[in-house]
Amino acid sequence: METEPELRLENETGAARRIVELTEPVLEDLGYRLVRLKLTGDNGCTLQIMAERPDGSMTVSDCEIVSRTLSPIFDVEDILPGEYFLEVSSPGIDRPLVRPSDFDRWKDHEAKIELTQLLDGRKRYRGIVKGFKDGSVILGIDEGDGSTVVELPFEQLSSARLILTDQLIDAAMKSGKERQD
Repeated sequence: METEPELRLENETGAARRIVELTEPVLEDLGYRLVRLKLTGDNGCTLQIMAERPDGSMTVSDCEIVSRTLSPIFDVEDILPGEYFLEVSSPGIDRPLVRPSDFDRWKDHEAKIELTQLLDGRKRYRGIVKGFKDGSVILGIDEGDGSTVVELPFEQLSSARLILTDQLIDAAMKSGKERQD
């Protein structure tokens, strides 16, 4: 029985959206997940693909595999007019959070979240990730006069990213060491 891919926070439009539609199935066949795809004007034109294994890891060797697999496909499909640079990378330590499972995986770490519309008079939140439940990101925030927990609807997220802290660095180093053992 084939399982449905996990919902991903998508911000891509236009050419980037078309490239995502071509890229995601290829990555899935290779055993990776797309985290983010971004087109920039850096160095003329740069196509940045951020990917990971389902366990969140991504090595230099993994980046090479993805790049070597996607490059000829992109050439055949003529995805962009003119020349462009392809960059494949891991999400990094202060990674974007793009799937509901990311909010469970990175529970108890600090994150910045921006919404597409106002919720309780604000669009930007910063706090401790408490998980994902019933279609919402659960975030513990310090309001100055005490802590509170807010539920941010996943479909209203514009962006979400972990904040680099000593605790996050320690967790990343521990996770990397466990994968080596």
